[in-house]
Amino acid sequence: MNKPTRNQDALNYHSKGRPGKIQVVPTKPTNSQRDLSMAYSPGVAEPCLRIADNIDDVYKYTAKGNLVGVISNGTAVLGLGNIGPEASKPVMEGKGLLFKIYADIDVFDLEVNAKTVDEFVNIVKALEPTFGGINLEDISAPTCFEIERRLKAEMKIPVMHDDQHGTAIISGAALINACEIQGKKLDKIKMVVNGAGAAAVSCSKMYLALGVKRENLVMFDINGLISPGRTDLDDIRMEFATSRNDVKTLTEAMKNADVFVGLSAGNVVTPDMLRGMAKNPIVFAMANPEPEISYELAVNARKDIIMATGRSDFPNQVNNVLGFPYIFRGALDVRATAINEEMKIAAVKAIAEMAKKPIPEAVNLAYNTTNLKFGRDYIIPKPMDPRLITEVSSAVAKAAVASGVARKVITDWDAYLEELRLRIGINDKLLRNLTNKARQNPKRIVFAEADTYKILRAAQIVKEEGIATPILLGNIEKIRQIMRENDIELGDVHIIDPKENCERMDEYAAYLYNKRQRRGVTLFESKKLLSDRNYYGACMVQFGEADALISGLTKDYVTTIKPALQIIGTDEGVTRVAGMYMMITKKGPVFFGDTTVNINPSVQELVDVTVLIERSVRRFNINPRIAILSYSNFGSNTGPIPEKTREAVRILHENYPDMIVDGDMQANFALNADLLEDNFPFSTLVGKPANTLIFPNLESGNIAYKLLQEMGGAEAVGPILLGLKKPVHVLQLGSSVREIVNMITIAVVDAQAKESEHLKIKSVAK
Repeated sequence: MNKPTRNQDALNYHSKGRPGKIQVVPTKPTNSQRDLSMAYSPGVAEPCLRIADNIDDVYKYTAKGNLVGVISNGTAVLGLGNIGPEASKPVMEGKGLLFKIYADIDVFDLEVNAKTVDEFVNIVKALEPTFGGINLEDISAPTCFEIERRLKAEMKIPVMHDDQHGTAIISGAALINACEIQGKKLDKIKMVVNGAGAAAVSCSKMYLALGVKRENLVMFDINGLISPGRTDLDDIRMEFATSRNDVKTLTEAMKNADVFVGLSAGNVVTPDMLRGMAKNPIVFAMANPEPEISYELAVNARKDIIMATGRSDFPNQVNNVLGFPYIFRGALDVRATAINEEMKIAAVKAIAEMAKKPIPEAVNLAYNTTNLKFGRDYIIPKPMDPRLITEVSSAVAKAAVASGVARKVITDWDAYLEELRLRIGINDKLLRNLTNKARQNPKRIVFAEADTYKILRAAQIVKEEGIATPILLGNIEKIRQIMRENDIELGDVHIIDPKENCERMDEYAAYLYNKRQRRGVTLFESKKLLSDRNYYGACMVQFGEADALISGLTKDYVTTIKPALQIIGTDEGVTRVAGMYMMITKKGPVFFGDTTVNINPSVQELVDVTVLIERSVRRFNINPRIAILSYSNFGSNTGPIPEKTREAVRILHENYPDMIVDGDMQANFALNADLLEDNFPFSTLVGKPANTLIFPNLESGNIAYKLLQEMGGAEAVGPILLGLKKPVHVLQLGSSVREIVNMITIAVVDAQAKESEHLKIKSVAK
């Protein structure tokens, strides 16, 4: 791995375009002078006066109720230490981003130049009128304990230091479930905690609250055992001092211990230490990026172990994102005056219980598995689980109400759950889920235009992130030169120049000749065609040398798709191919088709395209709601397009009664559920907006997606080529590196689906 290149990529990510990762976005119209007069003077005076009369109205007329301050002084930033408030800002912006994407909470990040407790507390206290809650972050111990204690006592809004309580809450849930699986009782287990920082202290307090006995817990820091004779420790750490005479070293403490919790440094635990633990041991090695003992060493040392780490590439990741967004969401929604112990315990139990419930198919798909279930390798939910916002936030909100810290009482909990689902649904996480799914089973992707910077940079990204294994086609020296000039490191990547005498060239030529000999193609012409990288790449996919082909960055669509049709051909039962774009919008993904292939489809062609796209959308674990678009609404106009779309819908209703489809209809009615119900209550789409739009011809679809992309701020993923027997995907001309990476991800997931379907067919055949 080329570390300097990755470092530069990180710098580019933060600096390109608008610097940073977050921005303030207006939530009200600002298009006219009247809008501006409402937003500021003179219209703003009225809500100001209402709030002056009743201070609680600040929640009604401002963003306070959904606004969290992420505040740090930069004294303990990640693993970087005391690097100062300015240097902590990228981390705080990142925390704000996680709040938004997981729980729809707005954030102002504040990096304050305040190192003493009094300075910090005075600054944050003065900001109470602005925020609905305060998330303290990356503050060194022991001052973080006193800062949080004072702010909780002196402020009437929720305050939580996530470095302390986030890990405590998630690992607490993991501990409950691990003990259940291993047949251990919390009040009987012997526990060793390695580390005595903010997280370790808070975790230990949480474990005691859950039932662990203080006399059964021993704690170590960098200087050894926390014991009464130590004079270098504050009172908070001394609460965990042990007087046991049989324990002096970590090795001795782990002898016959049931649980090891690591919040310290990498590689401080050996396999022999694990072998000395009690039967069915539980090991939470949570140091990052290197755990106290590697996952592989731990599971090889003890077959009866339950192992958790802070890493996403192993089972049972203890990840704070399972907690803090949803804890604050629940606290804000009831206008809690604090995040108290009852609320934290409620979060622990909700997370623990969630892991025991049946796994939604979307989660299985995201992690490319069909058998994710409660057990040794699944003791806490996955970060991509869409149920977290409903399960954890509602549990926290209920605990706030029950414990008397809620200023707003929720009476209709079912309505609240629906409100939470609408805030952040599975659709908003679709691309992240697809990326995660691709990583579970990466595929070999052949790039027909590897002699370009964008393709090589995208290839590096997907290789480093474990999404795909690149195969590069093009002039070998030119490719290596581009890699050298741009510090692109691809290791032992396979590079092929089809213009040279490549392996299997004769075999590929014979295959192409046999397929095209009655179309005027000679064997000599077949060999000549294979010097074209699109032909050669398509043959690699056809012969199983690669799993998918990516092309189209520098060539037009027809030039790219023609070789794939000639060599690979269409799937069984498919009469034509189609192109589809996945438009990632603020309201979730909307699928557009056909946008790239069929210029003016007939009625039957429109039916075929709709069926093909409907099946493809289902592969994303989304139930398609299809609108066939026109300039007419259910016969309000005549003409070739309305008549064609109406007839296509009639055939679809007759031949595919389970398909949710309707038309002819205008785009605004398709996407506005209230408008459709008010005017056309008979429509099969009434109830929810359409998420799949079928256009009557190529020009309308192509124009629509490009307008939405450029003017509507939607991200276009595609074109996704549908209907081929094996995965071939064509890029937009001039795609960005990000768009190429997204397309590669789609290609990998497509290849996984094709492989799964092939295995099912083989199984049925047997």
